[in-house]
Amino acid sequence: MTANHDVIEPAVQALIAAINDGDRVAFFAALTPDATMSDDGNDRDLASWADREIFSAFTITGGKISRFETGQA
Repeated sequence: MTANHDVIEPAVQALIAAINDGDRVAFFAALTPDATMSDDGNDRDLASWADREIFSAFTITGGKISRFETGQA
């Protein structure tokens, strides 16, 4: 992601901080209840996508990332 100081909009800063902190609660708190998203131009279920792509896509070994997964849903 990007450093928070590179973005002026506080709402975007909050979302970036939540992603960087791995904070799922703060991530969804930064969104409206009816927020939507698309990935590669295709609408996705936001909660499923975030859980898969942000909050559970990393394997940590010895304090470093040893594997991460990404790709089409």
